[in-house]
Amino acid sequence: MRSSQRTISATKWLLIIFCIAYSALSGPGSSLAAEAAKAAEELCTYVNPFIGTRDMGHTFPGATMPFGMVQLSPDTDTLMFTYGDGYNPDVYRYCAGYQYDDPTIVGFSHTHFNGTGHSDLGDFLLMPAVGPIRLNPGTAGDPDFGYRSRYSKTTEKASPGHYAVTLADYEIDVELTATERVGFHKYSFTGKESDAHIILDLVHGIYNYDGKVIWSSIRVENDTLVTGMRQTRGWARTRSLFFAMVFSKPISSYGLHNEEDIVYNGWWRKFDENEDFPERAGRNIKAHFDFDIEEGDEILVKFALSPVSAAGALKNLRAEVPHMDFDRTRGEARAAWERQLSKITIDASPDRKINFYTALYHACMSPVVFCDVDGSYRGLDQEIHRDPGFTNYSIFSLWDTYRALHPLLTIIEPQRSSDMIRSMLAHSDESVHGILPVWSHHSDENWCMIGYHAVPVIVDAWMKGIRGFDGERALASCVRSANFGAYDGIAAYKSLGYVPEDVSGSSASKTLEYAYDDWCISQLAGELGREDLAKEFQERSANYKNIFDKSTGFMRARNSDGAWLRPFDALSVAGQGYIEGNAWNYSLYVPHDVPGLIDLVGGNDRLVEWLDSLFVMSVSDEDIAHSEDVTRVGMIGNYVHGNEPSHHIAYLYSYAGAPEKTARRVRQIVDTMYRAAPDGLCGNDDCGQMSAWYIFSCLGFYPVCPGSNEYLIGVPCVEEAIIRPAGGPEIRIVTEEYNSGVQSVRSVKLDGKLLGGPFLDHSRLMNCSKLEFMLGGK
Repeated sequence: MRSSQRTISATKWLLIIFCIAYSALSGPGSSLAAEAAKAAEELCTYVNPFIGTRDMGHTFPGATMPFGMVQLSPDTDTLMFTYGDGYNPDVYRYCAGYQYDDPTIVGFSHTHFNGTGHSDLGDFLLMPAVGPIRLNPGTAGDPDFGYRSRYSKTTEKASPGHYAVTLADYEIDVELTATERVGFHKYSFTGKESDAHIILDLVHGIYNYDGKVIWSSIRVENDTLVTGMRQTRGWARTRSLFFAMVFSKPISSYGLHNEEDIVYNGWWRKFDENEDFPERAGRNIKAHFDFDIEEGDEILVKFALSPVSAAGALKNLRAEVPHMDFDRTRGEARAAWERQLSKITIDASPDRKINFYTALYHACMSPVVFCDVDGSYRGLDQEIHRDPGFTNYSIFSLWDTYRALHPLLTIIEPQRSSDMIRSMLAHSDESVHGILPVWSHHSDENWCMIGYHAVPVIVDAWMKGIRGFDGERALASCVRSANFGAYDGIAAYKSLGYVPEDVSGSSASKTLEYAYDDWCISQLAGELGREDLAKEFQERSANYKNIFDKSTGFMRARNSDGAWLRPFDALSVAGQGYIEGNAWNYSLYVPHDVPGLIDLVGGNDRLVEWLDSLFVMSVSDEDIAHSEDVTRVGMIGNYVHGNEPSHHIAYLYSYAGAPEKTARRVRQIVDTMYRAAPDGLCGNDDCGQMSAWYIFSCLGFYPVCPGSNEYLIGVPCVEEAIIRPAGGPEIRIVTEEYNSGVQSVRSVKLDGKLLGGPFLDHSRLMNCSKLEFMLGGK
C-alpha cells in the first residue's frame, strides 16, 4: 500500500474537518457546504505569487491570466538603468519591477517579465491618490515628495488572477484582476478626503533612462474613455503599445502634462494644453484624472492593451470585459488558473504543493499572447499582420526555456506550442535577416544571450508529433539561423569548427551550444528525408570536440590561430570564454552526445568522479565575483543551479551507470534550491525555466536533450501525480515506498511493464496510463 493511501497531511485534515463542520451547520443539501468542499480542493490556494528571488530579478505578484499579455502588478521603485554615468547595478533588483521588502508602491503597471536577468516593459503605470496633485513619483527616501504611497505587508495579498493592497498614505484599498488583454482595477476610497485623482504615467518603465520614451500620445475621448500609445527604445529597440482606458465614474477634470523642454511648439501655444485639453503628444507625458467622490466610493478602471492600435485596444476591451463587474472578472481569472493548474495534480506535503503549483503558475506566465482578439498583431517588420491563422506569441527567452519549459508545454499545451512555433516562423519571415528569434519580445529582437535555440524548440515539438506548422519551412528557417554568419561568430565557427574567442566572446559556450543546435537540425532534416542536410549538421554537431583540451581535461576557449586562451582558470566565471558558468560546469554541456563526452573525459568512472567533485568542491568569492547571475545562494559546491547551463548535470550520472547518484542529487536540489518563501528561488526564474526544471524533477524525469524524445529518470519527489495532456489520456504517476528521505529508484513500470533502464521515451510516456516508481535499494 502506498504511503499516500495510509496517511493524510495535517493541512488536508483541517480542510476536511472544516468541510464536515460547514456541512453540518449548513445542512446536508446545502450548496454552501458543496462549495466549501470544492474550495478545499482548489489548487490556486497552493500558489504563492510572492515566491521569487530577493535580489535577482524578483518575480511580480500581480494579476494575470495564463500566458496573458496583461501582467498587472505593483512596481515598488523607479531605479534608472543609468543616471548618465554607466550602468547602475542596483537596477538589476528591479527586473520585474517589484521587491518584496520595499516599503512603498509607486503604482501599478500592465506589463512585466517573470524573473529575467535583464528587463524592459512596465508600461502604463496607474496610481490612485487623494489630496494635492503630484506628477512626480518621489523617492523611497522621500515618498511624500511624489505620488507613491507607503503600505503594510499585512494588507498585501496575491493569488492567481488577483492582487490586493491598501495604500496607507491615501487610505485606498486597491484590487487588481485581469483577462488576457485587459487589466481591471478596483479602487475603494475609505478615507474622508473627497479630492481623488488617478495618475497615468507614460514615462514610467522598468530599466528606464532619460530618452527611453521615443513618443507617446493620449486622447480624452469622452468623460469615461481615454486612449493612447507609447513607443520606447530599450531592450526592445522599436516597441509600440496602445491602450484604451475606461472609468466607471465620469471625470470631473483632468490634466495632460508634457514635461519635456520643447524648442518649437507651433500654434499649439494658443491653448492651455495642461488643463482639460483633450489631446497631448510628446516624450514626457503624465496625466491626472480627477473625480468627485465620497467616503466609501469605488472607481473601477478597465485598461486594455493592443500591439496594433488604440482601436484594437478598445476592441479587446469590449470583447473581454464588456461589463463593469470586477468580481465576475476576478472569478473568471481564478477559474482559468484552476483549469490550468489542474493539468498536473499531485499528492505531496503542503510545502511541496506550494512550491510545485507556484512553479506551474510561473511556467504558464510566458510566452505571452501578443495579438488582438481578431488575431491581428504587429510583426518584427513593424507591419500589421491580419488574419494570420494562429495566435501570435511573444517573450521568447529561448536560451533559458528550450531546456525544460518548452518541453513541458509540449505535454500540457500542445496547441499553444504549435502556435508559439508558428510565431517563431513568422518572426523568421518578417526578419530582415530571415532568421528565427534569439530572445524576442513585443515585435522586437533584442539579441540577448547566445545560440540559435528556437531550433531545439521547433525540432522537439516536431519529433513529438506536434503539427500545425510546415516542416519544410521550419527546416529552412533553422538552416538560415545556423548559417547567419554575421551573428556571434557563426562564420568562423563554420570555417574553423569552433568559435574563436578573439572573434566573439563567450566562445567556448557558443561552440558547445551551436553544436547541440546543429544536432537538432540534423534530426529534423533526417525526419524530413533531407539526408544531405542531416549529414552536414550531424558532422557540425561534433564540433564540441574541437575545444576539448586534453592537457587540462576541460572544454576551453581558443583563438583564431588555434591557441588556447590564456591564462586559464577552471573555476573563474570571468574572461574564460563561458557565459554564466565556468569550465567545470560548461565542459559537461554536450547533451546530444553524452557517450562522446564520456569518452573525452576518460570513461564512466571519471565522469562520476567529476560530478562528485563538482557538488562538493569549494569556490572562492573571487571566482564568482564578476557575474551578477552566478551567486552563492544558487550553488551546491561548484554546481550552479541558479543558472541554466547546469540544469542537466545531475542527470548525467545515469549515463555513466550511477542512476542512484542522479536520484540523490536531484532530491537534494529539489529540497534545498526551492523554498516556500519570498526568496525561495535560488536564481532568476527566467520566464519559467527554473520552475519547469522543478516540475519535471518532482515528477521523476527530465528532458536532458530536447529533440531526442528521451527523458532521463531521476527520482519522484511527490507521492502521486496525474498529468492531463490536452486531447490525450491521463497519465497517473505513482510512487511506491515513498518517503521524504533520499532514495534511489529500484524499478520503473509503464502500465505494468518494466522499463529496461533510466531512459523513458516520450511516445511511451504519452501512451501509458500508469507510470509506477518503486523506490529503495539499487
